[in-house]
Amino acid sequence: MKLITFDNGRVGRLELEEGTVIELDVPSTREYFERGGQVAETGERLRFADVRLEAPIRPKKFFHTAGNFADHHNELAAVDWSHPVHKGIVFFQNVDAIIGPDDAIVYPEGLTRELDYELELAIIIGKSGKFFGPDEAVDYIAGFTVFNDITARDIQRKEMESGVFSFSKGIDTFCPIGPWIVTADEVPDMHELPMQLRVNGEVRQQGNTNQTRIAFPHLVAYHSPQIYSAGDIITTGTISGVAAVQPNPFDFYLKPGDRIEAEITGIGTLRNHVVGWEEAYGEPAPQRVDW
Repeated sequence: MKLITFDNGRVGRLELEEGTVIELDVPSTREYFERGGQVAETGERLRFADVRLEAPIRPKKFFHTAGNFADHHNELAAVDWSHPVHKGIVFFQNVDAIIGPDDAIVYPEGLTRELDYELELAIIIGKSGKFFGPDEAVDYIAGFTVFNDITARDIQRKEMESGVFSFSKGIDTFCPIGPWIVTADEVPDMHELPMQLRVNGEVRQQGNTNQTRIAFPHLVAYHSPQIYSAGDIITTGTISGVAAVQPNPFDFYLKPGDRIEAEITGIGTLRNHVVGWEEAYGEPAPQRVDW
């Protein structure tokens, strides 16, 4: 099943081949999972072409992990951060920074000059739970969506001097997810999904979930002591090819006018574009308040 949020928070099941949206009688996809999927239809059918997709879910908690893919881990070592990125790292993403498919990523020129992309598979947690092992974790994995981890690298570099980072990734509009949630029963093997990110049609990242250093059930179990709620999201790390590791990263960093396609085969393609602050808000970008 493909679950969508559309048209000011309505929830539906998307029949993509038929081009039909079947509206569900539930106020949010998060509540859909809280109810264990026991949700009736409203009886309304809509043409997919006539609806506007929104971010597919607004989770209670958004667990953001890093360093799980071998090639990207090696890239990070070459960048020579002040601290290593441990494969068990996690921080909480800013849920208010979530945007959906075709929404604009707003470039805050007063804060950063190094705007980067990171394609990730995001796991949707289907039920509440804590302190469970990898064998049990599969029962908690309810679905998947695409996540583009937008990052201000210059801010991250400063944060890394303390060995932590979250401000650089939690700025307004820096958390695109979508275009929908694919339920786990439609994904034969979560560890065999080709991944590709393109900017203006040019391939920037390419990989596969089979390159992960940590199996996804193990990852989900590892973080379960922090307590999951139904509808929570946990990300799985990015693949190689981010702008920051290129010989001249400023040739690759995002800029206003760029169009990004973040694709995971079997899950979907998340499309977003970058706009300047003044284009978005009609005024000059605010300058960062510094210490």
